[in-house]
Amino acid sequence: MSGPRIDPSLYRERDRIPIRRAILSVSDKTGLVELGQALAAAGVELVSTGSTAALLQEAGVPVTEVASVTGFPESLDGRVKTLHPAVHGGLLADLRLEDHERQLDDLGIRAFELAVVNLYPFAETRASGAPAAEVIEQIDIGGPAMVRAAAKNHANVAVVVSPDGYDGIRRALAEGGTTLEQRRALAAAAFGHTASYDRQVADWLAKETGERDRVLRVEATLAAPLRYGENSHQQASLYTFAEGRGIAQAEQLAGKEMSYNNYVDADAAVRAAYDFERPAVAIIKHANPCGVAVASAKTVDPIASAHIRAHECDPVSAFGGVIAANRTVTLRMAEQVADVFTEVLVAPDFESDALAVLSRKKNLRILRLPADYRREGWEFRQISGGVLLQTADSFDAERGSAQHDSSGWRLVSGEEVDDATRADLEFAWRACRAVKSNAILLADGGASVGVGMGQVNRVDSCHLAVSRAGKRARGSVAASDAFFPFSDGLQVLLDAGVRAVVQPGGSVRDEEVIDAAKRAGVPMYFTGERHFYH
Repeated sequence: MSGPRIDPSLYRERDRIPIRRAILSVSDKTGLVELGQALAAAGVELVSTGSTAALLQEAGVPVTEVASVTGFPESLDGRVKTLHPAVHGGLLADLRLEDHERQLDDLGIRAFELAVVNLYPFAETRASGAPAAEVIEQIDIGGPAMVRAAAKNHANVAVVVSPDGYDGIRRALAEGGTTLEQRRALAAAAFGHTASYDRQVADWLAKETGERDRVLRVEATLAAPLRYGENSHQQASLYTFAEGRGIAQAEQLAGKEMSYNNYVDADAAVRAAYDFERPAVAIIKHANPCGVAVASAKTVDPIASAHIRAHECDPVSAFGGVIAANRTVTLRMAEQVADVFTEVLVAPDFESDALAVLSRKKNLRILRLPADYRREGWEFRQISGGVLLQTADSFDAERGSAQHDSSGWRLVSGEEVDDATRADLEFAWRACRAVKSNAILLADGGASVGVGMGQVNRVDSCHLAVSRAGKRARGSVAASDAFFPFSDGLQVLLDAGVRAVVQPGGSVRDEEVIDAAKRAGVPMYFTGERHFYH
């Protein structure tokens, strides 16, 4: 089945079309009264529904209720209002065709030149945790039908689905009407609006029925073009999720514009810092930590303490790095950061004095995270020909894992450690998750002292962590993101003088590795869970 075929020679040219009649039906009332007043002042007849009409009437804007146009009252608790030929004929009539104009006259239907429509708050109702019956009532029927009708007929009708489009309509009133180019752009936005809405409904129903959707739907809106990607010859842009509350939604308070690499590193830094409940700072270079620390136990300025301890892990690599804090940045921390060339500093907030100090560094990008920052529950990665999807790796207790603290660990060598050592092991295990595999992290006193990352074998990662730690390796604790396949990697750590080790276990040579720890008299714990990060 297909639509009617019409001889193209019958179409009459229409570019700028004056707005004489408009239908308004919106759930988002932002700017509605002001728009209604502007339309009425320009002599536009307004037709409206329900609460939209009531708000306009309260503001003294003359409006005709849709029931007066259709000759049929709103019914079924408002489910049926606009589904009527008197409405849809006025939206769908293609007045480039003389025959359509004649049919409207015969039927006594008047055309609309403008539809201002947005849809019931389905997503907001769903997110509120409302019962299914309430969510279903927010599945709009008449609204999408009007939007799609007007958008299809954009040769004759302008359709606006967001208050962001109201200024353009006001300008069009002053200029004598909307242009075809303007109406075409509005139609594209309108179809995107209804497509997004339908996806939200489909995804919710699939979840409610327990059916995993067979199609991965990812919708994001262009937030900003970026100067280039990872390298200067690559194009790049930032897109944001409507319900996102992460680094993409961070507010930039000062500094140069963010780059592709800045966003990648800032996200990795926040991911690392927010793994800790205590005040913590992570310093990232090329998506790998060159320092992670929590505040020392006795300090008057916890976040400044965490920063200086993270910086001391590898001051050379921290030059030109990206810093994330999980607490408000204080003046003292700002003064510490100001002494080191830093690309990006991201935090939940900044003291006013701290922001003043940091803003003097013209090249430092300063980002404030959303107050309700959260990571996405799912992660996806593009591969050639498809996409991989997985749940996010985290230490959230709600995830159902017993490994978010040490209560589920199993001691496989040595004696039970004291509280201070256990705290260091828990810190190292959390911090290690933010390191690219193969990952080894040495820590002491709640701060990393040596990091071995991204090596193609675990022995090299052990050597790298030890060499970066230097003398600080002796007496530190060690965490490995995955099991030691042989005892040789562990032996590097034992020879360096680590006092305790935590690792997932699970190798076919676990006994060989355990024996090495026993010979050295070093306590070693198995977590039973690995944290690869590729």
